Amino acid sequence: MDAFWIILSSSLIAVTCSLLGCYLVLRKMAMIGDAISHAVLPGIVIAYLISGSREALPMLIGAAIIGVFTTVLIELFYKKAKLQIDASIGITFTWLFAIGIILISLFAGQVDLDQDCVLYGEIAYVPLDLWITDAGVNMGPRTVWISASLLILILSFIIIGYKGLFLTTFNEEFAKALGIAVGFWHYSLMSAVSLTTVISFESVGAILVVAFLIVPASAAYLITHKLKEMLILSAIFSVLSSIGGYYLAAYINGSIAGAIASVAGILFLFCWLISMYRKRNNTSRLILNSTS
Repeated sequence: MDAFWIILSSSLIAVTCSLLGCYLVLRKMAMIGDAISHAVLPGIVIAYLISGSREALPMLIGAAIIGVFTTVLIELFYKKAKLQIDASIGITFTWLFAIGIILISLFAGQVDLDQDCVLYGEIAYVPLDLWITDAGVNMGPRTVWISASLLILILSFIIIGYKGLFLTTFNEEFAKALGIAVGFWHYSLMSAVSLTTVISFESVGAILVVAFLIVPASAAYLITHKLKEMLILSAIFSVLSSIGGYYLAAYINGSIAGAIASVAGILFLFCWLISMYRKRNNTSRLILNSTS
């Protein structure tokens, strides 16, 4: 039963991250998840200073707020300062991370306070964190309920905002000409990414979240040029990674998170080979047509 809960939790978070990851890959912002994982440190410290507690809820709220602020800063540097998006991401997360370290040294030097104690969960512990109601009913792992709720929220956001997200991702100028609020959809997407990463970090750990945001979407991007197909394929790849990674970890008696990320990488390599094979065939056909 533990295997079922771990695979289910991983799959729910994997699908959520991979769906958002498709938009991040297309917008050339794939590393935003890794940036948020470092940039939220000052939010954790400020939440501790305000609440005086290391409870998870205030910490996660503080981290989520700073996560959204991180995306706003990245966009500001990119659009207003005319920096490249990778430079904007690098500057923002290193600056905020440094501020977090300074805040810890000034106000929380005697407290064990960092991302590890709040955000970096371990997927192997999912079956241990149970939701027991006041009536004593065991509802199963808390992570499963949180992840399922998060997936429903993100799916609803993508379905309702599909047109706006589609147009602003592929052609901002055309979207502006149609009267679509480009800024609204951008910050809505970034807020969804921030919320997802912070909640998922606490549930399954940073390695899996960053991997799920980037790898399945990148693999799908290699073998399709249609957004809907890309979304579906990325979700399929993420679930296959969760299932295959768990059983690989069980077979080698190794890290579950590491095994899942490794299987995701193998699927990416497989998709890359398919894309290379297609390009070679298309090139051969062009040569034959030009000589005939």
